[in-house]
Amino acid sequence: MKVLLINGSPHREGCTYTALCEVSSSLNQNGIDTDVFWIGNPPFSGCIACHQCDRLHHCVMQDTVNDFLDLAGDYDGFVFGTPVHFAAAAGEITSFLDRAFYADLNGGANRFYLKPAAAVISARRAGTTATWDQINKYFGLMQMPIITSRYWNMVHGTTPEEVKQDLEGMQTMRILGHNMAYFLKCKEIGSKMIPLPPQETPVFTGVIRHNAG
Repeated sequence: MKVLLINGSPHREGCTYTALCEVSSSLNQNGIDTDVFWIGNPPFSGCIACHQCDRLHHCVMQDTVNDFLDLAGDYDGFVFGTPVHFAAAAGEITSFLDRAFYADLNGGANRFYLKPAAAVISARRAGTTATWDQINKYFGLMQMPIITSRYWNMVHGTTPEEVKQDLEGMQTMRILGHNMAYFLKCKEIGSKMIPLPPQETPVFTGVIRHNAG
């Protein structure tokens, strides 16, 4: 089994990376292989609603979103890390997730279906819980079980060295890794004994209501 940890920070080895490495260490202790995927720091466009992903099973824009989609099917779980910018997730990871998950949904690839996911949040001070809620909404839409720790998955600090001094935050990262490893092992055993739930054709209902009279 293996887990992909996605670094959504514009800094390749900054605070977010430091937190992800602590999660990775716990996963490795439990026999789970890990890789870190950095989304990079070029300007990221948001989704332009062109719907070409219906046909391509990828995003029409060629950047690390498609590199990630090419890899995702080979992994059993995911940890998405982001810094906090103005009390919300960084713009890069937001555009990245919008496009990656939309392309998977529209293309029907099911790269993420029932694979566990977790959000890791890095901030100097505030905005962490709002960002955690924001990222978890993606997982709910993709039918991905959300893995938690003994506290919300966050670390604090302005440098990697300060993050390492956040002892509670680093412990939270380690427990998160252990919890994900436990879930993956349970899923592996369970999938041999219990069939997958039935799938239905998606139904999309608008919010406009017409008066009967």
